[in-house]
Amino acid sequence: GNLYHPRKCSATGKLITSKDHSSVQFNVGEVNAKGLFTGKRKAYAFSGFVRSSGESNSSLERLVREQ
Repeated sequence: GNLYHPRKCSATGKLITSKDHSSVQFNVGEVNAKGLFTGKRKAYAFSGFVRSSGESNSSLERLVREQ
């Protein structure tokens, strides 16, 4: 069945509750040296708190660069 899978905020590491309706998840594709999609992707989730504080863009950029 459809079970709820809790997520953690990629920026803060805190649990995103099922009631956080302003949270988002991005799937970022991996590209090779030629800029072609490799078929791999990484999910990044951000809580509503991080989004409302205006930190999701800089957090996403930081997390992607760390990969």
